[in-house]
Amino acid sequence: MIGALARKFFGSANDRRVKGYQSRVNAINALEPEIAALSDAAFDEALGRIREAGVAVPATNLFLPATLKVTGPAVDRDQQMAYVKKAFARLERIGTHIVVFGSGGARQVPEGFAKDQAFQQLVDFGRRIAPEAKAHGITVAVEPLRTQETNIINSAAEGLALVNAIADPNFQLMVDFYHLASVKEDPAIIVRARDHIRHLHMANPEGRVFPRSPDEYDYAPFFAALRTIGYDGRISVEASTKDLKTEAPLAIAFLRTRFQ
Repeated sequence: MIGALARKFFGSANDRRVKGYQSRVNAINALEPEIAALSDAAFDEALGRIREAGVAVPATNLFLPATLKVTGPAVDRDQQMAYVKKAFARLERIGTHIVVFGSGGARQVPEGFAKDQAFQQLVDFGRRIAPEAKAHGITVAVEPLRTQETNIINSAAEGLALVNAIADPNFQLMVDFYHLASVKEDPAIIVRARDHIRHLHMANPEGRVFPRSPDEYDYAPFFAALRTIGYDGRISVEASTKDLKTEAPLAIAFLRTRFQ
């Protein structure tokens, strides 16, 4: 559930400190698959390790396991809410405010199941979890994913339609540039969705690696749209790197200059 958190550096002092973070990155990433499933005692221990690492965790992804279905005939509403309540209570203790709802496996619509019905199941799920999120100071931000990862909510436009259907301030939208580019969606959707975007993911679509230079990909329309809406929220780098110490400061510098 913590979801590659420590790969995501974008803040005032992080570029000066990132070279000392690799061991902390490793400590937090080692906990990713376990957070939601831990016993209370084990979670308390994990929380201590996160605090000891000294890295804030304002946003998370990997919200739902693939086995917890939110579409299709196998949906179990009680099981969903039991998981969500436990997860949100723990995330509040960690200090998380944004939960990215990608979870392509959980969203995957079974073959032969009506897409319209699956969409309504997502609306129902969103309406049920949004009040629980509010109670813990959390906003859920749905993440449109490319078709290789799930078969529903594959574009920011579809994500916006889901947000509008749920119509709750604690269920909003995030946009991942990698997925936006993968499905060749017009970045103008950023302007249409301006009132609902709560988080961004960033990567160079060529290899899903750290973004480092305006010359490596045509990022310009995306950042022009963000400047148009005056976006001043958080951007997480969700990408791979073989050299965090070198590439993280380059990515931070690149992202900062895109808003000037």
